[in-house]
Amino acid sequence: MELSETHTLPVSQQRAWDALNDTEILRACIPGCESIDPDGENAYAVVLSASVGPVKARFKGRMLLTDIEAPNSYTIVFEGQGGAAGFGKGNTRVTLEPEGDAATKLSYTATAQVGGKLAQIGSRLVDGAARKIAGEFFKRFGAQVGGDAEGATAPDGGDTAVGDAAGQNTESNEAADTESGGDGTKRKKSWTAWISKS
Repeated sequence: MELSETHTLPVSQQRAWDALNDTEILRACIPGCESIDPDGENAYAVVLSASVGPVKARFKGRMLLTDIEAPNSYTIVFEGQGGAAGFGKGNTRVTLEPEGDAATKLSYTATAQVGGKLAQIGSRLVDGAARKIAGEFFKRFGAQVGGDAEGATAPDGGDTAVGDAAGQNTESNEAADTESGGDGTKRKKSWTAWISKS
């Protein structure tokens, strides 16, 4: 399996790099992640739960950072065992490039192999699950590093500010904000105007 994507983060390159090396931020952003604990130099023990099609499992694994060129790039080498569900292993090359003073382009290329039940359910389901997990990670990561930056999507449970202002339809407003960029800000302003008139 191979997966390559590029995302623009609303922060400086150094801030993005620091966040990518902050285990608390990573734990909050990786879907299903229960813990990330230091396990040697530039290595971490990781526990996470994941569902791939009909296969649900709790994976225990190790993540090692290699080829580190701060604050530009590193490679993550990972392996995990999910008991009867099987195993996964591979690597991801992550690069950061500045886009002005307040934005950073993050690109990654991941290659992975799976075995056991995971390999039996077919590459299409595995690829789909990997893309979904990666998409959710970057949605949460953008919100974590961006703080109040426009266009950042709130992580799970982080949509209370929009919910308090709007009163209802929080999820649809949040989705609209993400998809339409600046339009979401206008929608929030119109809500504020509507509330102040009533």
